[in-house]
Amino acid sequence: MEKIQKPNLTFWQLWNLSFAYIGIQLGYSLQGQMSGIYSSLGADDRILPLLWLGGPLAGIIVQPIIGFASDRTWIKGLGRRIPFLLAGGILAALMMVLIVNSKFIAGGWISAVLLAAIFFLFMDCSFNLSMQPLRSLMGDMVNDEQRNKGFAIQMVLLNIGAIVGFALPFVIAWALNALGWENEKIGGINISMSWSFYIGAAILLFSVLWSTIRVKEYPPKEFAMYNGLSEDDAKDKDSFWTILKTTPKVMFQLAIVQFFVWMGLFCMWNYGLNGVAQNCFGLERVNGVIDTNSADFVAAQNWWGIANAVLSVCALIFSFYWANLANKYGRKIVYSAALLIGAVGLISIFFIHDKYVLFLSMACLGIATAVFNGIPFAIVSANIPAQKMGVYMGIFNLAIVFPQIVFALFGGFLFDAFVGTEGNNVIMLVVSGVFMICAAISVVFVTDKGETATPELKK
Repeated sequence: MEKIQKPNLTFWQLWNLSFAYIGIQLGYSLQGQMSGIYSSLGADDRILPLLWLGGPLAGIIVQPIIGFASDRTWIKGLGRRIPFLLAGGILAALMMVLIVNSKFIAGGWISAVLLAAIFFLFMDCSFNLSMQPLRSLMGDMVNDEQRNKGFAIQMVLLNIGAIVGFALPFVIAWALNALGWENEKIGGINISMSWSFYIGAAILLFSVLWSTIRVKEYPPKEFAMYNGLSEDDAKDKDSFWTILKTTPKVMFQLAIVQFFVWMGLFCMWNYGLNGVAQNCFGLERVNGVIDTNSADFVAAQNWWGIANAVLSVCALIFSFYWANLANKYGRKIVYSAALLIGAVGLISIFFIHDKYVLFLSMACLGIATAVFNGIPFAIVSANIPAQKMGVYMGIFNLAIVFPQIVFALFGGFLFDAFVGTEGNNVIMLVVSGVFMICAAISVVFVTDKGETATPELKK
C-alpha cells in the first residue's frame, strides 16, 4: 500500500505533543533529591545505590509492557498513547505527595527509609507509564522532515520542567528566609523540600491534562495510510518475544552507548549531592556518614538543585541548536562530541571548591543532556516499523534502566574501592566522567541508516 506523507505540524502542535514533559521532567528532577531525602531519614551513604534500585526496576518492567500495550490500544476520545499518559500522571502526582510524608505514614510499623523507597518505586513506575507514550507519540505524529525538530522541541520542554524542578527547593527556601520563617524539618524533611514535591505534583497534573486535551492522535485509518499499511497490517499481531527477536541492529549498537551514559548519570545522581557538599561546602564524613542536620548540608542540598537548574538551562539553550547541527554534520558526530563535553564537566568537579565555578561544569553536562535525551530516540524512531513504535521504544528503554540496575547492585563496591569510609564522594563524579568517555567512543559503532536532513532547518 502506498505511503502518504504525514502533514507538517505547526510549532504549537509539536509543543502540545510534548507539553506533559514539563511536569514529568519536573518530577524526575525532584526525584534527583532522593539521596538527600534518604540521608535525612537516616540512610547510610553506602546503601544509597540500593535505595535507588526501585527506579530502574520500574523502567525495565513498565516501559516494554506499556509500549506493547499502547501499540494495540485505541480508546475513542483519547487515542492510542494518551490513556497511558493520563493514568501515569495521576498516579505519579499521588506518589510525590506520599514520599515526603513517609515518616508520618510509617508511624513506627515500618522503616521510614524503606517506605520512602517503596513510594519511590511506584512513583518511578508512574513516571515511566507517562513518559513512554510521549516518546512513541512523537514518533507516531511527525514525518521524517520534522523528526529532529520534534524531538528537539521535546527536549526544550523537558528542560523547562527540569529547571523548575531543580530550582524549586532553593527558591522556596529563599522565600521562607525572606519571610522570616524557619525552614524546619517536619517528618524528617525540610519544609522547602516538602512544598517542592507538592507544587511539582500540581504542575505535573496540569501539564498531563493539557496534552490529554490538546492532542488528537491519528485514528487507525489515518495512521495506516500515513505509514503505507492496511488497517489490518497496522494492528501489530506479533508476540512480544517475536518482536524482541527481530529488534533492529541499531538498537543494540545504541544500547552500548546508553549503558555507559546511564551508568555515569546514575553514579552522579547517587553521589553528586554529597560530593559537592564535601568539596564546595566543607562537610566531612564521619564513620561513613555526612551530618544531614547541619545548616551546611541544607545549603549544599539547595545549591545542588540550583547547579542542576543551570545544567537544565544550558540543555534548554542547546536543545534549540542540536537539530541544526545534526542535520549539518550528522547525528553521530554531534552525539559523540556532546558526550565528551559532558565527561569534561563531570571530571572537572573533582577540582572545584567554589560553588559558583561549579556552574561551568554543570553547563558542560547540560550540553550532553540536551543531546543524549534526544538523538538516540530520533535515531530509533527513524529505524523501526511505525506499527511497532511503542514496543520498540519500550524495549529501547531497557538500555537506560539496565545500567542503572547494574550500578545499584555493584555501585557500593565501586564506592568502597574509590572512596571508602573516610574519602570524598566527589571521586565518584570522576568515575561518572570515565563512563561518559566510554559512551562517546561507542557512538562510532552506531549505524544510523535513517538519518535524514530537515530542509526547513537548513533555511
